[in-house]
Amino acid sequence: MKASYHLPGLFEFYELYRAFLPLFREHRDWFYDWCDIGSIYGAPADCLWGGGRVGFGEERPQNAAALLKEYGISARLTFSNSLLRPEHLADKKCNALCALFERGGKTQNGVILCSDLLLDYLKRQYPGFYFVSSTTKVLTEFDQLKTELSRPEFRFVVPDFRLNKAFPQLNSLPDSLKEKVEFLCNECCWFQCPDRKACYETVSRKSLGELCPEHSCASPLAHRGYRFSDAMKNPGFIGIQDIQNIYLPSGFSHFKIEGRSLGSALILEFLLYYMTKPERQLQVREEIYLSSSLDLF
Repeated sequence: MKASYHLPGLFEFYELYRAFLPLFREHRDWFYDWCDIGSIYGAPADCLWGGGRVGFGEERPQNAAALLKEYGISARLTFSNSLLRPEHLADKKCNALCALFERGGKTQNGVILCSDLLLDYLKRQYPGFYFVSSTTKVLTEFDQLKTELSRPEFRFVVPDFRLNKAFPQLNSLPDSLKEKVEFLCNECCWFQCPDRKACYETVSRKSLGELCPEHSCASPLAHRGYRFSDAMKNPGFIGIQDIQNIYLPSGFSHFKIEGRSLGSALILEFLLYYMTKPERQLQVREEIYLSSSLDLF
């Protein structure tokens, strides 16, 4: 089995991927042969259906769609707003994005979502997509996850990261359901956080343009922001040794890397850690740093 990575920043980090994807194609021996890119996900700025993270992607959708089509990589629209109402389904910008990305060519594109209202609408209006159940549902109980995995509408389900190491229950799943689990690898959120759903709902309200108070994070490390070194210490962290030695042999092959709200320099670190052979990491860094169109910082 190969690990399929689902990478952040379809619109947010277009320039980074425009520099990285040629390297991944032309110098495949620089990267681990046991992994590949399953998709790149994201949403443009000011996207009504957006959720999870406040979107800031500024790249033209036509460019993002064309880049992934050129490399045969699935594009995923992150439409994980949990608070959509029927009147929101007519949004012109989001419908135009669907019309564009539904035409994915040989590689099928998908939508990550939280709302069943939106799911039903997209199934009717844009049947060319596949669908991913978002981690913003905060499925922390294994029975919840198993029920969601059993829904035929979803090709993949991203559980809450706190189920990442629930190995006795995960290993009890039949192979048909193991193939649908997509683990969130590098979450930095406090493992004991009681407010994760409320945090996501705040983002959903902002996407809808509603006035709402800022969510106050209770994490003792909230003041530090996202740090990969902190994420690596998280009990739910999944590293490359875990993927190779535990998850792949157990029948799990899909892994999501978070980071849409971070900077491209940190996304590069994820690409180096998860995909690039250690002896080739400097070469990849140099090629990316020398790209005159890319401002990593």
